[in-house]
Amino acid sequence: MKEENNQQIEPVSSVMKVFAILNALADHKSLGVTELSQIVMTSKSTVYRFLQTMKMLGFVRQEGDDDRYSLTLKLFEVSAKALEHVDLVALTEPYMAAIGEQTKEALHLGIRDGDNIVYIFKVDAQYNLRMQSRVGGRNPLYSTAIGKVLLAERPESYVRDVLAQTDFVPSTSKTHRSIDSLLVELKEVKALGYGVDNEEQEEGLRCIGAPIYDRLGNVIAGLSLSFPTLRHTPEKFEKYVGLLQEAAAKVSAKLGYTK
Repeated sequence: MKEENNQQIEPVSSVMKVFAILNALADHKSLGVTELSQIVMTSKSTVYRFLQTMKMLGFVRQEGDDDRYSLTLKLFEVSAKALEHVDLVALTEPYMAAIGEQTKEALHLGIRDGDNIVYIFKVDAQYNLRMQSRVGGRNPLYSTAIGKVLLAERPESYVRDVLAQTDFVPSTSKTHRSIDSLLVELKEVKALGYGVDNEEQEEGLRCIGAPIYDRLGNVIAGLSLSFPTLRHTPEKFEKYVGLLQEAAAKVSAKLGYTK
């Protein structure tokens, strides 16, 4: 049966009761049928039938023989599958565009692939003098702001494993030459909540990166802003850090991350 586009759909009472039960169980460790019937204002027999169906489907469990019920992780599994399909670029693009308009500088979204970062989205600077990069382009983890935030919260053993076969090529005089040197800076990056490429990848170019977290608290991407040192001021630097961290936090929240 086709519905008219402007017709208001009436809520289905049984569906609403099911969600009322789920919400009640989410607010309590466990509840009995009597308590649930009082909370959702439905007869005990109806609540019991709903619970048995939800139990059969794996959304609730019955605790022993004491007639108490609690949620399983089934709802988490369902929501996790939905989050897996969230497009990271689509989530991040509006924030990058807004920061680009405000700063006129280049922005990049990057992820790790082996011992490199890969740019999966970018916003070009509005100046003639700007960073030369492309979506799909790669740069080393050890000399980039994004690379540093991708590694900073990982254990030392993880960093050493990822970079075990990496040749630390000195792109500039400021490039890290070893894992040990990088590890010292990564402690500072973790404490500050952002990373900096201080002319390590290219002379005359600085870059600031902020971490993006998934629902489990893992850093899965980095959001960065690049600018020539001739346009650098301490005031701009602090402003850029704030803009990046705020945007990265909002994207992380949309991915299910709660600090």
